Amino acid sequence: MAWIYLVIAGLLEIVWAFAMKQSDGFTKLVPSGITLGAMAASFLFLALAMKTLPLGTAYAIWTGIGAIGAFSVGVLMLGEAADAVRIGAASMIFFGIVLMKLA
Repeated sequence: MAWIYLVIAGLLEIVWAFAMKQSDGFTKLVPSGITLGAMAASFLFLALAMKTLPLGTAYAIWTGIGAIGAFSVGVLMLGEAADAVRIGAASMIFFGIVLMKLA
């Protein structure tokens, strides 16, 4: 169950990062509220996952899911650059997450 909590926490991190971008510096009420709510929920699920998972593993995977997800949302929804170097960097994060899970 801890791994499910961790994935949910990571997905919520993507939600709050995207909502924060949409909040225009916290000047728009609805995206600002989504940001804060998703942050709180993300931390809650991370805390639940950390009850049984090691700190280093849980935190690295949580931030990795958020980083890769935010990068993907930026490219797919916001038209951000997807050059070879950025894709390579995201790939290294992904493989780091896989190795953390396997360790």
